[in-house]
Amino acid sequence: MQTEYQKRREELMAKIGNGTAIFRSAPVAVMHNDVEYAYRQDSDFYYLTGFNEADAVAVLAPHHEEHRFILFVQPKDKEKEVWTGYRVGVDAAKEKYGADEAYPIAELDEKLPQYLEKAERIYYHLGRDRQFNETILSHWQKLVATYPKRGTGPIAIEDSNFIIHPMRLVKSAAELELMRKAIAISVEAHNYAREFAKPGRYEYEIQAEMEHIFRLRGGMGPAYPSIVASGANACILHYIENDRQLQENDLLLIDAGCCYQYYNGDITRTFPVNGKFTPEQKIIYDLVLTAQLAAIDQVKPGNPWNLGHDTAVRILTEGLVELGLLTGDIEEIIKEEKYKAFYMHKTGHWLGLDVHDSPVYKLGEEVWQTLQPGQVLTVEPGIYIAPDYQPAEGQPEIDDKWRGIGIRIEDDVLVTESGNEILTAGVPK
Repeated sequence: MQTEYQKRREELMAKIGNGTAIFRSAPVAVMHNDVEYAYRQDSDFYYLTGFNEADAVAVLAPHHEEHRFILFVQPKDKEKEVWTGYRVGVDAAKEKYGADEAYPIAELDEKLPQYLEKAERIYYHLGRDRQFNETILSHWQKLVATYPKRGTGPIAIEDSNFIIHPMRLVKSAAELELMRKAIAISVEAHNYAREFAKPGRYEYEIQAEMEHIFRLRGGMGPAYPSIVASGANACILHYIENDRQLQENDLLLIDAGCCYQYYNGDITRTFPVNGKFTPEQKIIYDLVLTAQLAAIDQVKPGNPWNLGHDTAVRILTEGLVELGLLTGDIEEIIKEEKYKAFYMHKTGHWLGLDVHDSPVYKLGEEVWQTLQPGQVLTVEPGIYIAPDYQPAEGQPEIDDKWRGIGIRIEDDVLVTESGNEILTAGVPK
């Protein structure tokens, strides 16, 4: 994979020209008191380096005569490593990760200026680490102040997200191999969950069985908090309590995926716990499935990102009007977004290193991202009829038989040269 990381760095450096790009590792997250979560590297940092330790900084300086890729890392420390695990250290950072130069992180303020003073601008994302934001701004301000004497230095800071996130949208063959593995594990877990679920079991039992498979097959664990929502819980989009007992005639909505070597699967299926839909459940399920299949058909090179969503919205809206759950002119309902009473989210998102990957959807106020081969996205329409649903003014009252039905169907779809490939096709729907 080091060749892969190097290729990405070279591509980014070609884009920034005489600039210097700076990336900060993710901080250590505290669960409670002095207990930490398992460490998860910042996705951009990992994409460029493959380096998986905290308290590190990567610098890309294509204009520098000797050092184009520089790492600042935690030095080896036997006493601390006894408690928190082995560190790569400064020397091995060069050998193992291909850095032209590496320094202890404590030397950042001393060493960084040499990689900035001849740069035309700094590429850095002002993220949540306010202290490090101040460090970068301080260096920039000092260089701006001394610019008249040197005649060189960065005159601006530009957000690196607008450079690296479009790169991340198109997956390489190596990335797709990892995604296929993450998705294959996710498929196995979903298929087992469908067999395992039955009235009387608890949501957390199904969650445990799925996440056991994630880890058993070599995954890092769940890609996001697993949603195992039975009955009316399925009407809560990000329900994660997973503590209800499954009942006869319940639907079970499972939205769960495996993370494998930082890449993620994301699948949602909804099915009857006892194996048979009620008439109302089947009607809503068929409507969601029709919308999903039509939206997937829009996933092809050259189509705008929003076409799948618009397609799903129209089919769902027409179906809801036909069922008498909404009333009015179809065009007006869509324009005024009245359908959001039952369908309140978008039809998908990019997928990759992040579950909601590289948030580049529009290229201007009216111009949507165009789909191209190598991109991976989810397609996930749904209908959610809350048990306490109250119609808006001008909308009809609904029969209680519809209340508490929540259905979402989600697949991971690869844009190919000729159309698309449904990577999650191994889970029935």
